[in-house]
Amino acid sequence: MENNDSKKPYSFELASSLLALTLILALMYVTQGVLLPVIFSILIAISLYPLARLFEKIRLGKALSAILAVIVSIALISGLSWFIVYESILIGKDASAITEKVISVLESGQKWLETTFGIERTEIMEKLREQTNKTMENAGSMLSSTFGSIGNILASAILVPLLTFFLLYYRDFFREFFFKAFRSSPQHKVNEVLNKIYNVVQSYLVGLITVMGIVAVLNTVGLMVLGIDYAWFFGSLASLLMLLPYIGIAIGSILPALFALAVKDSAWYAVGVVAWFQVVQFLEGNIITPNIVGSKVSINPLMAIIGILLSGMLFGLAGLIIALPLIATLKVIFDANPNMEAIGFLIGEPEKEHLKRNSTQELLMKWGIVKMPKNAKNIKMDIDVHIEDKAEVIPNTEIKYTEINESEELPYKDQAKDNG
Repeated sequence: MENNDSKKPYSFELASSLLALTLILALMYVTQGVLLPVIFSILIAISLYPLARLFEKIRLGKALSAILAVIVSIALISGLSWFIVYESILIGKDASAITEKVISVLESGQKWLETTFGIERTEIMEKLREQTNKTMENAGSMLSSTFGSIGNILASAILVPLLTFFLLYYRDFFREFFFKAFRSSPQHKVNEVLNKIYNVVQSYLVGLITVMGIVAVLNTVGLMVLGIDYAWFFGSLASLLMLLPYIGIAIGSILPALFALAVKDSAWYAVGVVAWFQVVQFLEGNIITPNIVGSKVSINPLMAIIGILLSGMLFGLAGLIIALPLIATLKVIFDANPNMEAIGFLIGEPEKEHLKRNSTQELLMKWGIVKMPKNAKNIKMDIDVHIEDKAEVIPNTEIKYTEINESEELPYKDQAKDNG
């Protein structure tokens, strides 16, 4: 009896888990300068693990396999960066022509404002001067923040590959750490959770890379059909912005639309670019991603958007990129923890039974809140018997009946009232 009395209530355990989660988030916010490179290294290491295993199967050794996998990733990222920079330089050669077109568009807009709203050119120029002065006043802080960001990028460019190598090389060492850290839990369950986290994150990352390739091709084809120059550059750049979930493709359509507005004679080209990118985004969200990523990363869109906003508040732009893998990882952990299982359920996708027309009745019946009464009290039958009797033929009997239900929906009674 002492054991039963000393058992802590579920509300206390849930509050303790939520408090621990809050403290962890606060610690993540304080240490984000160190934590972000570690998180990116973990994600890259998970993506490179199959490649490292492939090198190990041909007996290259674990250390050499990890080094080769990291080198391959550096080569791919460097090649993609070179492509973007090279295409940007080519576009920059036509900057004078583009600038003239932009100026003419601005002149047309100014004339339209003057004729429609009576805003004179002097007022517009005065506003531009004010904004220019404000920009110059903040130039120092902007430059310092820019150089600080460049310094962080350069530091991460060195730190992330190094961390990725050690994560690949020491992966079994880290696995045993989790076995020791959660010694009180069944070891097979700890191993199952680790494997599930790996499968979920890898499915998301590999699926994301595949989807980005498909979207890049679709974007490029649409821009080529519209006759937009540098179609491969704009299409690939927009697909890379898919790292920002839900809004990446929409943001990626702005730059080619402005370019089309600057170099084409009609504004309908820009409208066509935006419209095509929206079609691609629809295909990606409803057809491409569900069929490639599948149901392994089961996060409902509402909780995904909330998680993205919270991650953005914690880590800024980098938080938008790592949000979905982190949410998927948290879901696996919550599902394995009885105290947090309800939150893991909330993060996941609803089942078909939650989306039916009469899902509320079925849900209440499932949890014993209501029950279905006996059908005998609610169904009437109308029977018509016709017997044809002739001497030369075998008697033929016809029975027709019709079930008449009192209502189309099955009536339910309150379980609590019925029991009372």
